[in-house]
Order: sequence, then C-alpha cells, then structure tokens
Amino acid sequence: QVLLVESGGGSVQAGGSLRLSCAASGQTPSNYNLGWFRQAPGKEREFVAAIDWSGETTEYADSVKGRVIISKNNAENTMALQMSSLKPEDTAVYYCAAKFRAFSLGHTGWTYWGQGTQVTVSS
Repeated sequence: QVLLVESGGGSVQAGGSLRLSCAASGQTPSNYNLGWFRQAPGKEREFVAAIDWSGETTEYADSVKGRVIISKNNAENTMALQMSSLKPEDTAVYYCAAKFRAFSLGHTGWTYWGQGTQVTVSS
C-alpha cells in the first residue's frame, strides 16, 4: 500500500509557473514508478508525465513536453512536477499516481492515486 498526497496547486495567469509536489508513504515508496495525471471538467483523466523508480527514465505527454519537468527524490520519498509557460488548457485537477517498479512506464496500470490538487490557469 502506498499513500500519495499532492500539494502545490493554485491559480496562476497564463505564462506563469507552478510546482506540484507528491509525498509518498507506506510500503517502500522508492520501489514505485510515479506519475502525474490530470482531469479537466467534463473530460477524461489524461496522462501528463511519469518517472521510473530510479529517477533515470521519464516520459511526458506531447501536450506538456518542453514545459514541464518531473523529478523524484527517493531519499525524501517525494516527486515534483515543475510546470512553466502554463496555458488555460492546463487547468485541471492534477493527480499523483504510483505503480510497482516491475511495470513499465506508460499511461495504464497505475495502482495508487492521490486525492488531487487543483491547478487553474487564467488567460
């Protein structure tokens, strides 16, 4: 069991930056791949970015590539998503997710989820 708690959401104007954090606790969080997903009102949840358990491999959605950086700190069991050049279409609830390291990164198979943090980007 892995418990995930997101923080760092808020409101920002277009072009601004935000840093989201995800704190993991429970059963050896460092053994898990971690990812970010988001869900905008009326839309399905979509993949944003992921990082493997070692922090060496990352994956990004095309919609955010070049604007976000995902990072992981195994010593502190935390993950961050640094977002810049934010657009109104980035407005969504952002969720932290985890799956055991034996599974490859990707958009499916994520086992544990946080409660989400709201990001609002105004034009």
